[in-house]
Amino acid sequence: MAMKLNAFRMNKKCPNCDLLNFCSAKTCPRCKTALIETENIPSKHNFLKSEFVRRVEVFLFAFAFTLCGFYISLVLSASPLNANEGIAVRRAIDILKEKGFNEEVFLLEHLTSFRSSDNWLNLSVKKENAYAATNFPFEVMTLYPEFFSRSIDDTERAAILLHEAKHLEGKGESAAYEYAWRNRKRLGWTSKKYGGSEIWLNVRSQTKEYAPNLFVCEAKPFGDCTE
Repeated sequence: MAMKLNAFRMNKKCPNCDLLNFCSAKTCPRCKTALIETENIPSKHNFLKSEFVRRVEVFLFAFAFTLCGFYISLVLSASPLNANEGIAVRRAIDILKEKGFNEEVFLLEHLTSFRSSDNWLNLSVKKENAYAATNFPFEVMTLYPEFFSRSIDDTERAAILLHEAKHLEGKGESAAYEYAWRNRKRLGWTSKKYGGSEIWLNVRSQTKEYAPNLFVCEAKPFGDCTE
């Protein structure tokens, strides 16, 4: 009697429509799918509804929500640029665009949130002789008053933005200083016109510290191999 009852127990699930069928069933009465060869194949539909998948979805949602909250806190805890500052930044970006720095311009135009004061994260980091600071990967860039007041013109501001654009890509100080210094002539930021400016002297000094490989040519001024 027990053997007969087992034969009629509904525990064979159709892999196509998830209908429960009797163990003795050969095909699904709903969709006519054969059950003999596929009865042990797990349903993809069931996997997508599994507890594991739901946990992953919750984790991803919580992670994305946390990142958004972190980004918003960085932006709201700092002041935006005023109208004149925004215009000056726009002119500097236009110079980069004119000189063909397309990848850097894309980041600066479409992904960067410019601020004029430190956010709560930057306040926790000691800074010296800083004209700008970038928070990667949130693409928040702080432009300090010195960025506008100490630079001679828009080209010098463009040189600083070129440096910071490397940070927007996730590059470190060494890569950022080397890239900006190697490309200064292409930008039009040359020693002939800017060699005596405060920013030129500071950037050259910092570049020599972070990228000493560029300053090993003794026959050239200051050992600068890029001259």
